[in-house]
Amino acid sequence: MTWKHPSSSVTKKFKVQRSAAKVMATVFWDAKGVILLDILPQGQCINAARYCSTLDRLKEAIRRKRPGLLRRGVVLKHDNATPHSANLTQQWLQRYGWEILPHPCLDP
Repeated sequence: MTWKHPSSSVTKKFKVQRSAAKVMATVFWDAKGVILLDILPQGQCINAARYCSTLDRLKEAIRRKRPGLLRRGVVLKHDNATPHSANLTQQWLQRYGWEILPHPCLDP
């Protein structure tokens, strides 16, 4: 119960609606803008295999949008999430010679 003055306006009640399901988006960009936006399909989880698949798409997007960048070298900045630190991902990064810039929260 709320006490208020008789001349006060009526309090509006808002309908509660279920929100849309969560969506996970991975965005890769450089100083020139977005290179790749990858949206994980609803109901799927990110794992090392899916992350490596995303890196494959990133490599192709770099080839199309930033010619020459692959030759100069790619530097990624990501945290130590399981898909990022998994052996499969580490092997992928080594195979293509991509460097990982350490995350500041993870430095000793």
